[in-house]
Amino acid sequence: MKYTFLLVLLILAACVPATTRAPQPPTETEETSVPGPVATRSLLDPEPSPPGAEEEFTTDFSRHTVPYDEILSGGPPKDGIPAIDFPQYVPVQIADDWLAPTEPVILVQVGEEARAYPIQILMWHEIVNDTLGGLPILVSFCPLCNTAIAFERTFDGQVLDFGATGRLRYSNLIMYDRQTESWWQQATGDAIAGKFAGGQLSFYPAAMIAWEEFRENFPDGTALSRQTGFVRDYGRNPYTGYDEIDNPPFLYDGPATPGQLSPLARVLTVDLNGEAVAYPYDLLEQEIVINDTVGGESIVVIWTAGTASALDNPAIATGRDVGSAVAYSRRLSDRILTFSALDGVLTDLESGSHWDLLGQAIEGPFEGQSLTPVVAINHFWFSWAAFRPETRIFLAGDQ
Repeated sequence: MKYTFLLVLLILAACVPATTRAPQPPTETEETSVPGPVATRSLLDPEPSPPGAEEEFTTDFSRHTVPYDEILSGGPPKDGIPAIDFPQYVPVQIADDWLAPTEPVILVQVGEEARAYPIQILMWHEIVNDTLGGLPILVSFCPLCNTAIAFERTFDGQVLDFGATGRLRYSNLIMYDRQTESWWQQATGDAIAGKFAGGQLSFYPAAMIAWEEFRENFPDGTALSRQTGFVRDYGRNPYTGYDEIDNPPFLYDGPATPGQLSPLARVLTVDLNGEAVAYPYDLLEQEIVINDTVGGESIVVIWTAGTASALDNPAIATGRDVGSAVAYSRRLSDRILTFSALDGVLTDLESGSHWDLLGQAIEGPFEGQSLTPVVAINHFWFSWAAFRPETRIFLAGDQ
């Protein structure tokens, strides 16, 4: 039902404040809070020591790159939405018992190792501190912006561990690192306050796809386990109806959203060499394949049906089909390929090879070869436009 996610406000009133803590191995803990918005009261003002924040953080608030009055309370306190610091994993066959085929998961692959991070878990934790293929990574999800983003956790020569500040800017999650308590904007990877203010985390390619797609392509892969050390109603969406296209974004107090698209329109965004482009899902569903050039780089954006919205129905598994979108470089060795969805099959026009959603050539002269992923991030339009208002929107007829 429309706006039923606002019922979360009543639950959040009982949130128990969390304190700074070093990561500890998981033990079953009582459920004390759920994610969701509560207040629109600004916690911060332009003073060097933001009111209230200095009681929870040791952050050097004299260093900041954004006005503090742009930062609002998201409801839960610091670590009130607990990050997963000691993730456990299960084989695909085990996760298949509790993941529906169309459920959205975040795919991250490092070398030969692939892992699925189910949105049904990230919905309640928002942050996973992990290591995959020897690479320390941060996997994050902001429900209010529909942003699933992976970063490398190594910054300034040290591996950082991240938690949730309980604050939002432009409705987007603000994280903090436990080593310096600098604050980081999830949508951009920018450090906005503290010792590292002015720095930026390195993005790592990640894609939001259907569990069935992951399972079929990575039968030897792993999935983040529900054994998180916390008791949560995994599989339930506490933001029921939030992504209805006519809804206003919640806790958004930023610039007016450019009117070419509805604020909650789904877009896949690509930002290369200083140029940012948004590909609306509505257009992708019609085109299936888009060949484009961004920042001088030739890319292809691919859409396929079969992935449920996590922010629609009370049960994530029954969310409406919104599909998945991914992006890759069109350069293969010394050739630039041009792609088309011929008879529903992704085909490059240069060789006639067939390709799948994950950039693998499955038939033809290029069989066995792979396209290089491009960092491409799902957003609601209001969220991306707030941070990159100069973005070019890809429109019908641009190909």
